[in-house]
Amino acid sequence: MTALYDLTAHQAHDLLQRGEINSEELTQDCLRRIREVEPQVKAFVTVTEELALEQARTLDREHSFSNGSPLAGIPVQIKDVMCTEGIPTTCSSRMLENFIPPYNATVTERLYANNAVLVGKGNMDEFAMGSSTENSAFYTTRNPWDTERVPGGSSGGSAAAVASGEAIYALGSDTGGSIRQPAALCGIVALKPTYGLVSRYGLIAFASSLDQIGPMTKDVTDAALVLNAIAGHDARDSTSIDIQVPDYTKSLAGDVKGLKIGVPKEYFGKGTQPGVQEALDAAMSVLEGLGAHLEEISLPTTKYALACYYIIAPSECSANLARYDGVKFGHSYLDTDSMWEAMELTRQEGFGPEVKRRIMLGTYALSSGYYDAYYLKAQKVRTLIRRELEEAFQQFDALVTPTSPTVAFRLGERTQDPVQMYLSDICTIPANIAGTPAITVPCGFSEGLPVGLQIMGPMLSEPTLLRLGYAYEQATEWHKHRPQL
Repeated sequence: MTALYDLTAHQAHDLLQRGEINSEELTQDCLRRIREVEPQVKAFVTVTEELALEQARTLDREHSFSNGSPLAGIPVQIKDVMCTEGIPTTCSSRMLENFIPPYNATVTERLYANNAVLVGKGNMDEFAMGSSTENSAFYTTRNPWDTERVPGGSSGGSAAAVASGEAIYALGSDTGGSIRQPAALCGIVALKPTYGLVSRYGLIAFASSLDQIGPMTKDVTDAALVLNAIAGHDARDSTSIDIQVPDYTKSLAGDVKGLKIGVPKEYFGKGTQPGVQEALDAAMSVLEGLGAHLEEISLPTTKYALACYYIIAPSECSANLARYDGVKFGHSYLDTDSMWEAMELTRQEGFGPEVKRRIMLGTYALSSGYYDAYYLKAQKVRTLIRRELEEAFQQFDALVTPTSPTVAFRLGERTQDPVQMYLSDICTIPANIAGTPAITVPCGFSEGLPVGLQIMGPMLSEPTLLRLGYAYEQATEWHKHRPQL
């Protein structure tokens, strides 16, 4: 029999509806799993055991499952970059170590409105800056498939929690691949929505024109259910798209006959490991077998995406993180009479090395004399990348690529080489640059570690991506594999 913590959200919902389990039993099983594996995995910054049990018992008393939300009574972990009223929201940084928000992020509100049960906040790279969760100020999260390897980042805690059964699903944030890359490395499904589809209100900003919140789940059906709950217009977010949100579960039809899929050759470069290439080749054969038409294409501007991102994102981060000055909230150095020294020492103590590196990169790119040469040029390149993708999507319904060119690398392997670390996101960054959606689904193993298939689409093509991901998932067994901890 499947352990309760190994259930998907839709499986758990069916059992809750039929009265075969209750929310407290499901929540207790996830909390037991946290106690059992958390010393190895370290996926949480905060575990909210009392709150979770109180929420579950209330729902059980009210019998909220028969006609309620498909997420009612089901344990979720939220990445520790989204505000949770009365619960620490640290961004895995010393700067916000003691910050307790007085309000909820919109996505938190929407999950609570769907009667979700919050089991805790996910560890992450500090302020979402990293690809391995080794930049957390507290501790490194480990990959449940091999605890000597990274889970990816920056949503590594969320990916590891879902893969190991510590939460049934999670919310992550994605600035350059931070939902999809860790999901691929941990063998789960994750979706980065179209920019503006999910409210960023209450998401602590890294790079405001790139950040987006999305679901991290055990299968594609759960991704659709969670997206149903969190998508939609929010007047408090000026970048929120005002559209009628469809029911994404209606996309899970399984038929992909006649869909045209582009295979951009630039995404299968020399850095792609042979085992990853083999898994991707097999996955593309499955899609062809299902009736999709695949064709190799060229996206030559793609090679500039990484450089473009590492000018725009640090520039926006240097502006967004200027608010941490030791005056209004967060860490504050008080042992001085000088305001300027207090600010300098607050930031020196509060920020870790990677955050400082990106602030300095961004400040340099925005500085007088360099703005035109770097930031302005990067914005022009961004426009070219977006146009190139738009042209590709006039010919194709979707594009398929690796999510990550490698499987999970060893802890410490890239910490001394920032450029090598940044290359981890080479396949995921273009979707953030263009604001388009992308999903990753498990598509095999290499060296005993998960490989992810990324499917990208034009703006608001989430139904097509879910349809393709679901059809692939139904034709394979990869999403059913669980790590043995």
